[in-house]
Amino acid sequence: MTPTLFGRWQTRILLFATVGVLATLPFFLGLITSQSGSIFFWILGYVAIFGLGWDALYIYIQQFRWDRDWPGAFQLLAGIWEALFVLFLIKVIGLPGIAVQDFDLGVFAVHYSLVWLAIYLASQTLMRILFPYWRFRGGQWF
Repeated sequence: MTPTLFGRWQTRILLFATVGVLATLPFFLGLITSQSGSIFFWILGYVAIFGLGWDALYIYIQQFRWDRDWPGAFQLLAGIWEALFVLFLIKVIGLPGIAVQDFDLGVFAVHYSLVWLAIYLASQTLMRILFPYWRFRGGQWF
């Protein structure tokens, strides 16, 4: 599949609004870590929103690949860069809804890793099952 920018955005929003929310819910409720609260949904929202900008960059970069495609391994590795970017914004600049004094790097790493892995696995499995033509429409699901 060669994703389009609109397809990437649709897929990102769908996965973050479903899989991301489901993976964040146990953190919000305090079932996984001792920290709980809305900070986890703020982080999820920031990753999703900033990711829309990253998707534009990813589409630009993939134009230089011979097959104009974005392999799944690149998607998985892009999660590292996106995590570092959000972490930088939280620690250095500060983001609304996330108090730096309440921010725990270890909890962030666990939450972010589990959410990103769940979204990656869903994009590589469930999306192909639930939306069989999704791959042939440039990632657009409607």
